[in-house]
Amino acid sequence: MNKLFKKTLDHPKIILFACFVFIFLIAWGFFIYTKLNKEKASIDQRLADTRFDLTEALEENLRLNEDLKIARGDIDKYGSQIDDLSSTLEKLKKLAETDEELLKQYSKVYFLNENYVPRGLTEISPLFLFNTNKPQTILVLVYPFLQRLIEDSIEYDLDIKILSAYRSFNEQESLKSSYKITYGANSANSFSADQGYSEHQLGTTVDFTTPKVGDGLSSFSKTKEYEWLLKNAYKYGFILSYSEKNTSYVFEPWHWRFVGVSLATRLREEREEFYTLEQRQIDPYLISLFDS
Repeated sequence: MNKLFKKTLDHPKIILFACFVFIFLIAWGFFIYTKLNKEKASIDQRLADTRFDLTEALEENLRLNEDLKIARGDIDKYGSQIDDLSSTLEKLKKLAETDEELLKQYSKVYFLNENYVPRGLTEISPLFLFNTNKPQTILVLVYPFLQRLIEDSIEYDLDIKILSAYRSFNEQESLKSSYKITYGANSANSFSADQGYSEHQLGTTVDFTTPKVGDGLSSFSKTKEYEWLLKNAYKYGFILSYSEKNTSYVFEPWHWRFVGVSLATRLREEREEFYTLEQRQIDPYLISLFDS
């Protein structure tokens, strides 16, 4: 081995070549080292730039979130106002489409002229009539409530029939005239309204009877049908217009007027009479008149 080394040292070309390789390797290593350092520096710079951009992006995102919260707050605020406005407009539209006469106190107070006819009358099914040969009509929006009332009463083995419903101005005039002839003017005035003052002209009022009572209505108060109506008619929006406590006419147990479920329920719960309320207390119920 020593001989080979000595022999190699005797050849300067080999030594020169080895030196050249050694220097080359050192130079190449330095080059690689320098390049890697530059790449590391570049990567570090890009990383720093990325961190900076990310920080700015996060800050911008926070600003956008704050702006979004503010915008959502404005949307909720204005959305609520729009909803309230829409609800108000809907109520005004509903109120405009509801005949304001339907909750007026007509017993010797308000007057309906001879040209007044409720908007939208419909015939009552003959199954519900006492006299099937004499057709009766009622306001179309009231009819579903009346129909449910009678159909539900049947489940209790009751037999409620309708003797009379809508009457025009002229029909009421003729009826009142016939009562005056039969009973005398003073007596007739105690139980029959003059034309224009009758609730029947509104198309929301019916006279109930039973097959046994017929048109002799005075005994209707002694029937189980009347007792059921006293306890349940309000659920269908009907009230007894002229109770035993009323001061307008004689007690009329057969005479029931539709005023809507809300008002009828209030009258029952607070034990009030329709004609003892002030009209301003009644008017707010007009908008819910046909609500179930």
